[in-house]
Amino acid sequence: MNVTMSGQEQLEAYRKSIDNFDTVLIHTLAERFRVTKAVGHLKAENDFPPSDPDREARQIERLRSLAKDADLDPDFAEKFLEFVIREVIQHHEQARG
Repeated sequence: MNVTMSGQEQLEAYRKSIDNFDTVLIHTLAERFRVTKAVGHLKAENDFPPSDPDREARQIERLRSLAKDADLDPDFAEKFLEFVIREVIQHHEQARG
C-alpha cells in the first residue's frame, strides 16, 4: 500500500526536521562557547590578547570552504562566523576583568 503525505503532513515533517536541527545548533553553539570561555580565561591568565586576527582570517577561509563543500552560501557562513567571533572576543575581553 502506497501512502502519500498531504501537503500539511509534509509541511509538519519539514518543520519537525527544522526544529531538530535548531536543537542541534543551539547545543553545539553552547558547547562551542563553553570551550571559548575556557580559552578566554587562559588568555587572561597568560596575558594573551583577546583576539587573534590571523587565526580569525584562517577560520573564515576554512568556514567559507566548508560552506562551499556543503552547498551553503559562503557569504552567509562568513557573516555567521564573524558574529560568533565578535561574541567570543567580547567574552574574552570580559574575562580580562
